[in-house]
Amino acid sequence: MAEEASKVDYPQPPPFLEVRCKSSGKMKRFAEGTKAGFAVSLINRKLDIRTPVALHIEAVKEGEEPISFGPDAALVNFGNGWMLQTVTEADDAGFREGQGVWPFRTRISTSEHFDSSRPSKRISQPVINFFYIGKIFLAFLLLFFLGGFFTLALENLPRLILFINSYM
Repeated sequence: MAEEASKVDYPQPPPFLEVRCKSSGKMKRFAEGTKAGFAVSLINRKLDIRTPVALHIEAVKEGEEPISFGPDAALVNFGNGWMLQTVTEADDAGFREGQGVWPFRTRISTSEHFDSSRPSKRISQPVINFFYIGKIFLAFLLLFFLGGFFTLALENLPRLILFINSYM
């Protein structure tokens, strides 16, 4: 009876993967199955302006050839000794020279004025000024004018119908 009580199954925490960011030196945690492109864009958003951006993620192991993840590939743990890490432009420059391989860039924002070499930082500016308040006031005046016009038109509609019918 005591043995049965000691075999209680406790819920396990959800599995996660750790990706080492070469630019910042920090470890980032992601849920298993996260798309590599999403992980790269999230890592790049957290980087400082002066640090190089991550191009893609690869799994590395001592004495083995690295395994690169494309933007739509799901992140996977390959077992003991394998580690996931980002690849920056500085790391990948020697590989790309002369081979015609271009790194992929992930989109972080859909803004037309987005610079993918730096993480996005938004600076909010006050949008309420006198011109804005004037446009709101003009919209209310137009709204009341149209409301009054249509009220008068509907009140006089029976007379207009009688007038038109008298000439027919």
